[in-house]
Amino acid sequence: MSADADLRDSPAARRRLALAVLIGTIGSVGMWSFVVALPAVQADFGASRGAASLPYALAMAGFAFGGVPLGRLADRAGITPALLIGAAALGLGYVAAGFAPSLAVFAAAQALVGFGASAGFAPLMADLSHWFVKRRGLAVAVASSGNYLAGAIWPPLLQASIDAYGWRATHVGTGLIALACLAPLALMMRRRLAARADAAAVPRPADAPAFSQRALLALLVLAGFSCCVAMSMPQVHIVAYCADLGYGPARGAQMLSLMLALGVVSRLACGLVADRIGGLRTLLIGSTLQGLALFLYALFDGLASLYVISALFGLFQGGIVPMYGVIVREYFPAAQAGGTLGIVVMSTLVGMAAGGWMSGAVYDLAGSYQLAFLNGLAWNLVNVAVCALLIWRRRRPGPAASGPSPAAA
Repeated sequence: MSADADLRDSPAARRRLALAVLIGTIGSVGMWSFVVALPAVQADFGASRGAASLPYALAMAGFAFGGVPLGRLADRAGITPALLIGAAALGLGYVAAGFAPSLAVFAAAQALVGFGASAGFAPLMADLSHWFVKRRGLAVAVASSGNYLAGAIWPPLLQASIDAYGWRATHVGTGLIALACLAPLALMMRRRLAARADAAAVPRPADAPAFSQRALLALLVLAGFSCCVAMSMPQVHIVAYCADLGYGPARGAQMLSLMLALGVVSRLACGLVADRIGGLRTLLIGSTLQGLALFLYALFDGLASLYVISALFGLFQGGIVPMYGVIVREYFPAAQAGGTLGIVVMSTLVGMAAGGWMSGAVYDLAGSYQLAFLNGLAWNLVNVAVCALLIWRRRRPGPAASGPSPAAA
């Protein structure tokens, strides 16, 4: 048995997983900080809500596309160089945003912030997959939860800092703190295992949807984009929505923190459910419930109601994105899983970016968020329709092929 094999599923692997969660929690501040700063930034630059939402779209675009080159760098040279570059980009982006003389410069800085934050998501999950065999799925799910833990922890802290020191000082301070914390943590991840070579490509199970792999990938890209356009509506605009209603941005930051904290619970629970009923059915359930929560947002705007609906939204939507990873492993060859999943995850992040901007533009046209919630619900129905189509077009398995393959899942 090799030394690498001895380290897999070992206490060293679990310590590395804990470090990955910490890195993801710190680095993913880049995904959530602008949601809190949106009202202050809009007021400072005198911009419309749609224009002020553009920096979020660019941050998400940087996050979506940054994971590709940083992930490839991690494959070649290990995760540490990718994390160091991400930390530097994160720090530089935040400092540049704090000193931005215009909304355009601020938006460009947010793209750099998103690029830096991407190092703590997909590349980290790929790195952890080499360190676990028996509990690889759970380990990857735990590593991905750092992204939502960041959303639960950072918004109240950032809102308090904005209230006390202003959004510019908060951005500069956030960048310096992130760089100071992430650089030494990245150096603690220097040990590298050789990637375990996959065996021959796993054939598609007998109950796979009756589409070519290219068509199936296209449908998953459409589903991922649509569900995240819908998902972005409350996540991006809940702080501004509460400010508009007179409850204050601090209430919105608390709701965002609540929905993302419960999203961690959802993310882990959906992994357990998918092991029993498969990724497609779990995705359909989560997407349907997410649509229900969006409909409730359009109906109720009382303070207590918004807290309850935000909690439900977090429980319903948190496990949606990881399900695409389960689906890819179920219906695509293992040798193609990394590239295929990268494309699908990119589509979800592009959907988040487009949805954040789209909701602000709809708000500008309608003068309220009710129509924006309904717009999100319409996109959510596209995702539900794609999931239902894929389930309906599944081939009927024989007795020996029923249920998801444990190896594929």
